[in-house]
Amino acid sequence: MQHTSEHMSQDTVTSVDCKKRVFLWTVQEVHAWVRLQFPCCETSFLLAIVNHAISGRALLRLTDSKLERMGIVQEQQRHDILQEVLPLRVSEELDNLNEIVSECFFTL
Repeated sequence: MQHTSEHMSQDTVTSVDCKKRVFLWTVQEVHAWVRLQFPCCETSFLLAIVNHAISGRALLRLTDSKLERMGIVQEQQRHDILQEVLPLRVSEELDNLNEIVSECFFTL
């Protein structure tokens, strides 16, 4: 089911829960994050988020070629998006490592 931008604007989350792991974000939370990170963003990226159902897990897996296939044709815009996603990836990896370490030390 594809959403329209009008439908999404009614359901859009106005903020993103900073405590919630990124890979658990819904499409609406990703949409809200994009709106916060890119207030002057072209609607093409916001629509691509909805039309391709980009959840937090999918957001973390975005690449330049995936963004281009989603319709983000400007190379600089793809670069800017990936630069903003990078800290999310790093944070998610650190959380994963912390979980592994915690399991190792607390299951002994």
